[in-house]
Amino acid sequence: MIDTLSRPLSTFLLLVPLAACGGGTEAAAPVPAASTKVLRFTGIPNENTTELKAKYQPLADHLAKELGVKVEYVPVTGYPASVDAFKNGDILLCWFGGYTGLQTMQAVPGARVIACGKIDKEFHTYFVANKSLGLEKKNEFPMELAGKKFTFGNESSTSGRLMPEYFIRKLTGKSPKEFFGAEMNFSGAHDKTAKLVEAGTFDAGAMDFATYDRMVKEGKLDADTCRVVWVTPDYVDYNFMAHPKLDETFGAGFTAKLQETLVAIKDPVLLAGMNRPEGLIPAKNEDFDTLRTAAVEAGLMR
Repeated sequence: MIDTLSRPLSTFLLLVPLAACGGGTEAAAPVPAASTKVLRFTGIPNENTTELKAKYQPLADHLAKELGVKVEYVPVTGYPASVDAFKNGDILLCWFGGYTGLQTMQAVPGARVIACGKIDKEFHTYFVANKSLGLEKKNEFPMELAGKKFTFGNESSTSGRLMPEYFIRKLTGKSPKEFFGAEMNFSGAHDKTAKLVEAGTFDAGAMDFATYDRMVKEGKLDADTCRVVWVTPDYVDYNFMAHPKLDETFGAGFTAKLQETLVAIKDPVLLAGMNRPEGLIPAKNEDFDTLRTAAVEAGLMR
């Protein structure tokens, strides 16, 4: 077995091809056209959309107060829908995952990453398994998962699909279909993955570590029943991306002010809503070069 827990993502680059994941045929949810008076923002629906709306509304209120403009949170139907809404200029600020962020940078010249969570520069995925498998956490990839019922998250998720699949291919020499067999699934969201594995509907799955830790802390998930059995090497992931129309719409320097406002947030309620209790830090497009390299070498991007 290969000890992978301490190895950075860069050591896995240039190693394996990866089938394109989640090209995205979803249509964007109906979104009102962007107004010169309204800053509309959204986030990829990586968890229950009803809960996300409740968590993001306080952020909208805070940004409106600090920036002196009307701010609206607009839910979207899926990961590709968030990219489409941003491309169309209907959304001018979005909380993207690493992969959707890369897609958006490529599609929208001038799109800028302006902030990310402190944890997002060293993000990782948990491979979780139902206790019935009898597996314990270890540094080596759990080859015992071969042939088991397995669920990823969303097909366009960085932490719930892209990077887990990348490491599966590298460490097993097989595609997920070949390694797990016919009963491979996409749950659509990290919290759904956790609950499906906890219920035993699927033997194992891959999910965002921050969502898992939060669910356990909040008593929404039994850590013994849905066990962490392997942790991937670190990679960059979630980020706030600003549309180039922001300064055009709200005036020169607005994007910089927005970045300062996000990074300055200390309210634990607002940070908890973003599942980033440690706070946000400035970030830039170049921070995602390593992830972009992985995506290009995996055949996902040009």
